[in-house]
Amino acid sequence: MTSKAFFGLALPVLVALFAPGGGLSAQEFRIEEVPYVTSVPPAQLKPRTIVFSDRRDAKLSDAGTGLIRFEDWGRERPAQKQFLSLFPGYVEPTIRVSVHGIAKSYTEKLHMYVVEARFLIGKAPSAVDLTRLASLETLEKIDPSIKHRRITADQAAPQVDPQSAHNRHPNRRWCEAPGSLCIESCYPLEGKLPVGIRLANKLEEGGKKISEFMDFQTEVRLLPPEEIDQAGLSRLTGFEAPVTGVLEQTIFNVNQVMQFGKLLAVLQPHPADPNRTVATVFMALAVETDVLERKKEFENVPVLRNLIPAQVLMGRSSFNSGQSISAGLPDYVRNRVRAIADLFER
Repeated sequence: MTSKAFFGLALPVLVALFAPGGGLSAQEFRIEEVPYVTSVPPAQLKPRTIVFSDRRDAKLSDAGTGLIRFEDWGRERPAQKQFLSLFPGYVEPTIRVSVHGIAKSYTEKLHMYVVEARFLIGKAPSAVDLTRLASLETLEKIDPSIKHRRITADQAAPQVDPQSAHNRHPNRRWCEAPGSLCIESCYPLEGKLPVGIRLANKLEEGGKKISEFMDFQTEVRLLPPEEIDQAGLSRLTGFEAPVTGVLEQTIFNVNQVMQFGKLLAVLQPHPADPNRTVATVFMALAVETDVLERKKEFENVPVLRNLIPAQVLMGRSSFNSGQSISAGLPDYVRNRVRAIADLFER
């Protein structure tokens, strides 16, 4: 068993930075499931209603998890791949490992979990303040269970760790974009899942142990006007209107389970009401495929049969509980999208 086994615990890497601690105001938005968010025109949006899709039943998705292979994602949804990959032109990385002292290379296959959400903000685009969402002070108040510290470009793992070199940005160094906030975060896993981790580590002989902490490095920034691809982002959101603001959160280093994550929030004016803004939020998480394929070693141990990674991921395990991270990916994402909508509204 490797440290990749618990993808169901990885979601805080993607969105917990933007999640208030479950206050009542975050629950005022309701979720309306739709097949394709980008096909819902602004005129059909209802106040305090989030149209939401993670397309888990799409024909291209894996039957067991609902995730889509990276190569299929890139072929079928090129606009998403362009804007939601770690960087434009990203390909599945080549990883070097040592097997019995012999160095070998292999391609790290990935599966994508991609979420689309759209909702109205009851104010004009000029009144929506994105800068406060890109501040360390705000992030520290949003979720006290995640501890953050600011880092510099020289502390970004892809720049200093040869094993993370495949996640280097080809055109610049992480954390050096003007106005960017770079942080290193530590999240202690909660609920029943740490108990399962300890048991799995105890039964495993040799190999890298599963960590009870998610450690990750993130770059948060507002895109400057000169970097906003108006035509490309309009294709991504599915409707023609000037893009007035873009918030980008990129997870470029994680200690286990996945290769990268991306959150992109795109603001556009409502075409029929200058005092309202349409927000389209995308989340993408690149899960290492071998995490999803680990099954037999769990099934053969009675106490771990409900800890199969894909089941934990989709919230189908007895180890899942509550409404937060331990509930599993689908429930948790929906709760966090509500929280993001509330932050924009406030």
